Amino acid sequence: MPIVLGIDDLRPLPRATRIARTSREGIQLLEEHRDSFIDELWLDHDLGGDDTIMPVVTLMEEAAFNGRPFRIGAVFVHSANPIGAETVVRSLTRWSYRVQRATA
Repeated sequence: MPIVLGIDDLRPLPRATRIARTSREGIQLLEEHRDSFIDELWLDHDLGGDDTIMPVVTLMEEAAFNGRPFRIGAVFVHSANPIGAETVVRSLTRWSYRVQRATA
């Protein structure tokens, strides 16, 4: 069964096998799947209030910097915030994650 993870404060993400609603939950979700292949990871930039996806992006960047990137088939950024979404795409692409903008 494919592993499809989503980090989004509002959207139901029907394809996701697990959903985190905050960046803290998102970090925990990724850490739980650290040694698994993640088929898809869906990211929203704005997670309510002052929370954003950036702590998750930082975790992914640090993992790649340390030579142990998360094994993810594709990362989809589906944010209504175009500047935030572009920041995520650019940051993760720099570390060789397969990232694209999408609509959820």
